[in-house]
Amino acid sequence: MDQQLDQIELIERAQCGDRQCLELLAGQAKKRLYTYVYRMTQQEELAQEIVQESLFEMCKVLGKLKKADRFWPWLHGIATNKLRRHYRTERTQRNLAAVSMERKESMKERQDGLERLVGDELKHIVWSAMQKLKTRYKAVLVMRCYDGMAYSDIAEAMGCTEFSTRMLFLRAKRSLQKELSRNGFSKGTLLAALMIFGKMTAPSKAAAAQISISSAAMKVGVVAGVAGLATTKTAIISLTAAGALTAGVVTTSNSWHKPDNPNAALTGAQVAAQNNNEEYWYYFPQGPSGPLMLRGNAKTPGGNTSWQVLQNDHDNYYYSDGRVEMNNHRMWKDDLSVMTVPTDDAGMVDFICQIEGRTNNVERVNASGRGLMVVAERSKTDEATKPWAIRHYNVLDEDYFQSDWPGSAKLVDNRDEMHERGWTYFRVSGQINGRGVYGTGRIPFVYSRSARYSPWLKLQIGNLTVADTGRDAYIQSSASDQIQTYRAGSFFSGFPRPWAGFHTIDTIRRDAAQQRIPFETRHTPGSDVAEVELNVQEMRVVYKIELETDVINEITFFTDHGQVGNLKFSYLQSIDGVSGEFVSPVGPRQRTDQQDSSGVLWLIELAKGSLG
Repeated sequence: MDQQLDQIELIERAQCGDRQCLELLAGQAKKRLYTYVYRMTQQEELAQEIVQESLFEMCKVLGKLKKADRFWPWLHGIATNKLRRHYRTERTQRNLAAVSMERKESMKERQDGLERLVGDELKHIVWSAMQKLKTRYKAVLVMRCYDGMAYSDIAEAMGCTEFSTRMLFLRAKRSLQKELSRNGFSKGTLLAALMIFGKMTAPSKAAAAQISISSAAMKVGVVAGVAGLATTKTAIISLTAAGALTAGVVTTSNSWHKPDNPNAALTGAQVAAQNNNEEYWYYFPQGPSGPLMLRGNAKTPGGNTSWQVLQNDHDNYYYSDGRVEMNNHRMWKDDLSVMTVPTDDAGMVDFICQIEGRTNNVERVNASGRGLMVVAERSKTDEATKPWAIRHYNVLDEDYFQSDWPGSAKLVDNRDEMHERGWTYFRVSGQINGRGVYGTGRIPFVYSRSARYSPWLKLQIGNLTVADTGRDAYIQSSASDQIQTYRAGSFFSGFPRPWAGFHTIDTIRRDAAQQRIPFETRHTPGSDVAEVELNVQEMRVVYKIELETDVINEITFFTDHGQVGNLKFSYLQSIDGVSGEFVSPVGPRQRTDQQDSSGVLWLIELAKGSLG
């Protein structure tokens, strides 16, 4: 019979009862399956047994195969299941030691001239490492690396989703690397070890010479890569779990400001038209209400250009065209629209969209808890990719939230002294309703500094003290000795909080939106200062925000009768020789029940003279 018979036609004829076609198909399947199963078992006799059982099963149920083009994934699935069932039997456990001895002899006979390819000790390490892997780990490695199967085909063979297959492959690689590292193999030797194993288990010298594993075959994709961080202590929140997630996606109308080159920044329309693939990772180490770490990636069609935003616990980075910039500021959108994230309160997001006259482009993820990561990706051909919520407590220590741009990239450090240090002191001065205001505080710029150099604030307005210690917050009147206590952070609402992950221009507007306070944003092109105006309770509060340094310069309060107050902020670049002026406030000895914070409204109450 013609050996070049079309594969699909061969399978279809065999399904229809053509005995000659069935025999030819079985011959092809036997050859391919044997190499696959031998790599799984590393035992010749067991491999032959599993192949025979699989071929028998194939002939028995071939008629049930619905799509002839899915024959090989289907057959791999049969063989994998046969092997898994085999390992569960008592007979396997009783004969394991004897089979192991036979394997050593058969391995030597099988390898023949391939013994000279690598040293005996090296081969033994690789062989033993593969032998210790779980059956599913071996299966996905063999199918991906040696059979060249697509993740979708492997998923079909193993009876799971493509995403699960990618995660399984990632875990299999890490498990193999762990076994290798116990014998002194470095992280970069994984591919070489797989090549060695492939040659050792090839059916012939000629086949061994053809073994090749591309770096592309070793990749799993961004979303699976992040989810693959999961360990036994990591909870993956299923999209199908009741109430766990609301299907949605971060759409790519988000256009990031390109640092230090505002004229070159793309407009939202340009980005939407040019970006082909975008990925966003949002990590909340303390939960959705705490600080945010951000990673964003985008590639244009054809992959000719790309950009990457990385705002981890140490610094703010922007990478594009072989250039990495370290900046003082968090990212903001080119059109100065408010940044929202998938974990935001739906009511707050709707309010922001109503104010800005735009459509909500970020659907909510209903997930909470510490160590939460939300991952969303989108391509031009897939506008409805669902985000994944992942819980991983040490993600900031993993490779996935570290820089991964080329080592040849030019590094440009745009940070000033205080941002390079990661924290600083600041002063507040001014007057409100004729009363002088003076205050000091400390502000961390990045999350990694917020534990040791926690934020604190102390303001003196006449006989009223407003303080936030980082542990609690309070208002104290020297005239009456009354003390009101609040939760820590209450009086940083309406103030800059760059360590929390958002640019100050977004922090202020998000604070306002949480209280459903209307706001307006103004910015003169080319200027480094933007204005945000809040309108509430017959009062206007105008912020002047320095975009590049990511801080507030000034807050001015107005009523219909004119200006009623003004606060100016100054930040210390150098802290050498600072005096006792900057001493963290100590919480009151007399404790009272903590009151609910009024959010940014505390500033309105301050300006109206009703605070405390």
